[in-house]
Amino acid sequence: MTQEHSGSLSFAEEIMLLLLDDESGRFEHLPISTTRYALAGAVLMDLALLDRIDTDPQQLILLDATPLQDPMFDPTLAAIEHAGSRHDARYWVERIGDLADDIRECALGRLVERRILEHKEDRFLWVFRSRRYPIIGGKAEREVKQRIMGVLFSDDIPEPRDVVIICLANACRIFEKLLSPRELERAAERIQQVRKLDLIGQAVSNAIWEIETSLATAIIPYM
Repeated sequence: MTQEHSGSLSFAEEIMLLLLDDESGRFEHLPISTTRYALAGAVLMDLALLDRIDTDPQQLILLDATPLQDPMFDPTLAAIEHAGSRHDARYWVERIGDLADDIRECALGRLVERRILEHKEDRFLWVFRSRRYPIIGGKAEREVKQRIMGVLFSDDIPEPRDVVIICLANACRIFEKLLSPRELERAAERIQQVRKLDLIGQAVSNAIWEIETSLATAIIPYM
C-alpha cells in the first residue's frame, strides 16, 4: 500500500462495509454483476482521486501510469496504460469488473488487517471489531454508513469521498438495501443533489447505470 493512500480506506473497502449487514454478519445480496461493477467503479474512483486518471463523456484518460505498488490498483493502471486506444468509462467499468473477485478479497483482507472486521471461519460470517477507523493524521473516522446517512439526511456539505460513495451506492442500488422505502423517498432529492458535485463520479455511475440497464433489457423475454 502506498504512503499517499495508506491512511484512509479505499472505496472498495468502504463499499464492502456498506454491504455488510450488522445483524446477520453477511453481505447484502446484490446481483453478481452489480457487485462487480460497484467494485470496478470504486477502483476507478480511487485512481481519479489519486490523480492517475480523468474522464469526460467520451473517454477515460490516463494521467500518470506510475505504479502505486498496490495490488488493488496497479492491475487497472496497467490495463489502461496498455490499451490500444482510449475508451469511455463504461468500457473500463466492464473491463475492470473482470478483476472484481481479486478486488473484493483484497478489500476484505485489508479490513481484517486494520482490525475493522473479523472473519468467523466456522460460520462464514463477518463482524465489526471497530466502528471507527483511522484516516490520514491519525483521526478516528466514523464508519461509512454513519457518515453517508449523515450526509443524506442533513444539509451539511459532504466531503469529496462521501460524494463518491453516494454516487457508487446510488448507481448500484445499494440504498435500496440500506434504506426503508420511506427513507429512500426522503433521501431521493438529496442523493441527486450530491451526485452533481462530482463529474467523475457522475461519469462512472452513469456507466454502471447504462450497463445494468442493458443487461436488464437483454434478459427481458420477447412477448
